[in-house]
Amino acid sequence: MNEQDRMTARRRTILRAALLTGVTAMAAPPLTSCSAANDQPAPDRPKTSAGPATSGRARGKVLLAFFSRPGENYYGGRTDLKVGNTEVMARKIRDLISCDVYKIAPTDPYPDGYDATVKRNVREQEADARPAIRGSLPDLDPYDTVLLGSPIWNVRAPMIMTTLTEQLDFSGKTVIPFTTHAMSGLGTTARDYAASCRGANFADGLAVQGEEVAQADSAIKDWLERVGLTGS
Repeated sequence: MNEQDRMTARRRTILRAALLTGVTAMAAPPLTSCSAANDQPAPDRPKTSAGPATSGRARGKVLLAFFSRPGENYYGGRTDLKVGNTEVMARKIRDLISCDVYKIAPTDPYPDGYDATVKRNVREQEADARPAIRGSLPDLDPYDTVLLGSPIWNVRAPMIMTTLTEQLDFSGKTVIPFTTHAMSGLGTTARDYAASCRGANFADGLAVQGEEVAQADSAIKDWLERVGLTGS
C-alpha cells in the first residue's frame, strides 16, 4: 500500500469513528433539571418520593383515620369550603365499606384563611413539628387495616399526621393512604408512613384532586376493590 492509499484508509477510519460517536450521542437520554414551584392548597408542589413496596391487600376490621381542613381553599378559585375535600373523600369511602371512623382534630385549629394556613404549615414543616391532637388517640388493637387520609400540603401530608402515626403501634396492620391534592398526588406519604408506621404492611393508596373529589365515586370504588376492601 502506497502513502496515498494509507492516508485514504486513515481518513475512512476517522470518519467511521465520528459517525459512531454521533449515533451514540443521539441515543443517550438528555440530562435535564427542574425546580418544583409552589401550588395550592397550603402549598402543594409536584413530584412524589419513593416509599416501600405496596403489594399488600386490606383485610379484616378497618379503621379510617383522616385529617381535613375546611375554610378558604382553592376550588375553582378561592372558595370557603364548609367541608374539607379530604372529609368529602372520607365520607365517600365510609359509604362504600364497613369501617370505624376517627377524625383527627388539632388542639390548635388551623386558621380559616388560606394564606395563614400556608404560613403555619411552612413553619411546622421547617421545625419538624408535631402539632397536638385534641382528645384521645384510637386503639389499633381491634383493627387489621388502617386507612390514613389527608390533604397534601407542600408535597407531604400535614405534620399532624406524623403526630398520629408515631404514637400508634402498626405492627401487623395494613396501612393504605388516601389524599386530596392540587397536583402532588400522594406526595411523600409512602416514604413518611414507612418511617412512622412501624411494623406496618402497605397497600396502594389513592390520590384525588381536591376540585374533582365530588365526582370521584368511580375512582374510589375501583380503588377499594383493587386493594381488597370491596368486591371479590
